Amino acid sequence: MKRLFLFIVLLFITGMFSSCKKWLSVQPEDQFTQDQIFTSTTGTQQALNAIYLQMGDNKLYGAYMTMVFPEILAQQYNIIASSHTLGPITTYTYVDEKSVIFTEAIWTKAFAAIAGVNNFLNGITVNHVLTAEQDSVLRGEAYGLRAYLHLDMLRLFGPVYASADSTALSIPYYRNISTNFNPYLPANKVMDSIEADLAEAARLLKNDPVIVWGKGGNPAANSDPFFQNRNYRMNYYAVKALQARTYMYRGNKTGAYDAANEVITNAQAKFPWITTTALTNDKDNPDRIFSSELLFALQSVNMYSNYNTYYAPSLTDANILAPTDARLKTTFEDNSNDFRYTYLWFYPSVGSKSYRTFYKYADVVKDTMRFRYMMPMIRISEMYYIAAECATDATTAINYLNTVRYNRNLVNLANTVTLRTELTKEYQKEFIGEGQLFFYYKRINRSTIPNGTSTASITMTNAKYTAVKPSSETNFH
Repeated sequence: MKRLFLFIVLLFITGMFSSCKKWLSVQPEDQFTQDQIFTSTTGTQQALNAIYLQMGDNKLYGAYMTMVFPEILAQQYNIIASSHTLGPITTYTYVDEKSVIFTEAIWTKAFAAIAGVNNFLNGITVNHVLTAEQDSVLRGEAYGLRAYLHLDMLRLFGPVYASADSTALSIPYYRNISTNFNPYLPANKVMDSIEADLAEAARLLKNDPVIVWGKGGNPAANSDPFFQNRNYRMNYYAVKALQARTYMYRGNKTGAYDAANEVITNAQAKFPWITTTALTNDKDNPDRIFSSELLFALQSVNMYSNYNTYYAPSLTDANILAPTDARLKTTFEDNSNDFRYTYLWFYPSVGSKSYRTFYKYADVVKDTMRFRYMMPMIRISEMYYIAAECATDATTAINYLNTVRYNRNLVNLANTVTLRTELTKEYQKEFIGEGQLFFYYKRINRSTIPNGTSTASITMTNAKYTAVKPSSETNFH
């Protein structure tokens, strides 16, 4: 057990060193030390950047934890168990080799990134090279990232929190760099730690440049570029949004509503809704990920090779990730006005596909497009869904949903609709390819979910909602 965790720590440090060759080239590659990294402002900033890059790896949020594994679990695609290369995953056979490939990689990469966060926090504590303002922002980002990673490990590998399993053993929580493996904690204790990290992150980020300047950061010529492009970082509003997601998962509707409403009230103007212009004026470079709305995004340098691996129309039916045409029409209620349908799903112009394929992550022509390589992590629309779910009266709740619908080019819902039904429809439409729907189903402990291959439903159980930890972890506990 100790040996595996030490390997994870060394894996992070090795990756950080290899990504920082340019600024550490004054020493032979095998002589880099932690002191060299954290005794300069540039080195410290690069160390934090290394964690973001690690999170964007294909085996974590670059693909596995976003567009692939949780989306298959949510039955978003037409995957026939007997013929598709990823078929066993859709049956929740977590011990099958296909599933283990994903769970092993996700677990290892996530906890390696957590080890990196703890190493970073230790490094900036021991080496005082940052100004107070710099230290506060970077430290706040790190606390937020640690909470984000632990929450997702809990959501994937932990019990169904909404059931009586909230006190069941779940995952470990790591606050310090260590060669020891921490014990599995009850799920509610993990949530306590996540909430504590987010509270500290919010406190440290109270002067985040995003609050005054928005996602671009301070545009002044002498402004540090590191504190710009705040939507690529765990900024203050991303932390508040993550608080809302966390409280919602725990069932604390008051806390979730307050956090979500703070983001809606103060951040909406800084993270504006996608416009028709952004989708249509430059036909070769449409903003299909609705990048202006992303409170937090990672850079996935392999995004377009991943598109070719999972979504390209040239793929065979046994390899492509795509829903049936009937399922897609049902999801979007066959409404061609919806931006999420009209601009993200197309019948291929070449080949023999008789169904629409997913173009959300298809490449654009210009290398200079700011949204190129952005992997969505938190959308502002999620805050409206959370606020709707937590609102104390039906009119207010539906108004939150209607705000999102209006900005997706849809007509308003009547106040008489069933909120849960409409909210579920929105989650099914909004987050395709981003890995959020399965966790919504798990959070509300939905007893049945639509089948990806037919019009039938799948009966869900706690076992189906709980991924099995990899044997490389459990063998030593």
